[in-house]
Amino acid sequence: MSLRLIFMGTPEFAVPTLLALVAHGHEIAAVYTRAAKPAGRGMKLQSSPVEQEARRLGIPVMTPTTLKTPEALAEFRARDADAAVVVAYGMILPQAILDAPKLGSFNLHASLLPRWRGAAPINRAIMAGDQETGVMVMKMDAGLDTGEVAMAERIAITDTMTSADLHDALAPLGGDLMVRAMGALERGKLQLTPQSKEGVTYAAKIEKTEARIDWNKSVRDVLRHIHGLSPFPGAWCEMAIEGAPARVKILRCEFADGSGAPGELLDERLTVACHQGALRILELQRAGKQPMKAEEFLRGTPVRPPMRLS
Repeated sequence: MSLRLIFMGTPEFAVPTLLALVAHGHEIAAVYTRAAKPAGRGMKLQSSPVEQEARRLGIPVMTPTTLKTPEALAEFRARDADAAVVVAYGMILPQAILDAPKLGSFNLHASLLPRWRGAAPINRAIMAGDQETGVMVMKMDAGLDTGEVAMAERIAITDTMTSADLHDALAPLGGDLMVRAMGALERGKLQLTPQSKEGVTYAAKIEKTEARIDWNKSVRDVLRHIHGLSPFPGAWCEMAIEGAPARVKILRCEFADGSGAPGELLDERLTVACHQGALRILELQRAGKQPMKAEEFLRGTPVRPPMRLS
């Protein structure tokens, strides 16, 4: 037995779930994803990672600009799906769409709900200093990530993890979790539990205006800020390069020994003082350049005290 599913997702994070559902024999009646957008230096139209995989698998692809019209609802209903699976689709689903599949619509969310409802749960969990996070499958309702929870998996967040690292750990975990949830749904055994009314937080969309590094914060807060915004949009500071201030994104760092005025360069290995403690920069990116390891950067751009990173 298998379910007939509509899959709705857009970014790379959603791809493992799509592939896992196909690998376990579920029929994907259609894939809904965001339309292709201009990208790259040539600004050529580029389809989403989910669309690329769906077309490779021969699955029909839909890229509607809205799901609020009677026509969109009729087309959705015509797919005659048992359930819809939604993973980072990027579009608000009207209640009529959520109710259209026979068994409901189910979302994979990258947090331990009700903590970090919303757009950027991976980034916010790291930036807040959380010790753990996870993925959850919930049955969708009209609220923002407020639906009843079916299943969850947890994972520790270490101080070495960037948002890219955590993304790559959670994506396959989520695919496996959704497969188990759809298996239980198929057998009529999926149990749903209301979310707690305590501990609700919201993971607001990351704004570029919050990316500047404040070296006056504690060393752990600075490290988590840097890692939570790596690789995008990238936490940044200004560094004097060839006598002129230049914006540099810091992509990865580690705790180091040393103390000094916040932002002070403490040695020739890119150790920087924070309000309490120091960090060593391990990976960074100059404007218009590719990311590079600190050793590579220092070979071409030697820096030394008493430089101050602003």
